[in-house]
Amino acid sequence: MEFKEIEIKKDRDKVVEFRKDSFKVSFGDASGFDEEEYLRWLDEKIKDFSKGFVLVVEDGKYIGQLELTIREFEGKKIGYVNLYYLIPEMRGKGKGKELHDYAIQFFENNKVSEYHLRVSPSNTGAINFYRKNGMKEIGPEVDGKVIRMKGYL
Repeated sequence: MEFKEIEIKKDRDKVVEFRKDSFKVSFGDASGFDEEEYLRWLDEKIKDFSKGFVLVVEDGKYIGQLELTIREFEGKKIGYVNLYYLIPEMRGKGKGKELHDYAIQFFENNKVSEYHLRVSPSNTGAINFYRKNGMKEIGPEVDGKVIRMKGYL
């Protein structure tokens, strides 16, 4: 498995496809996804955290994507997982652990001791994966549309 830094011009179609699918998995459809807004956000974040925005390649095929940043939360610098994504046929095969290991290394390299993410309450597969990797639920956010979870390094 390889982690290739995202190049928006070259990888635009793939990152949009993967992000749209993540909306469908999390919220049932991609109606809340704004492609142009996402690409602007992605371009801005890649400037600050190029190694945190990667496509996952296996046997020459794109199978996933990670979006990782460092941000402030309640006055503390934390790691933040914006996206863990695997294509449907790769889910449930242990590949997520390799994405998680990459994320942990990214956070260690950026000297944070805590990381967070938000997940849809209906995405039970993801919630179970995060719990299995030591994350705990903090509580609901955005009027209950998501649950914030945190983990420690």
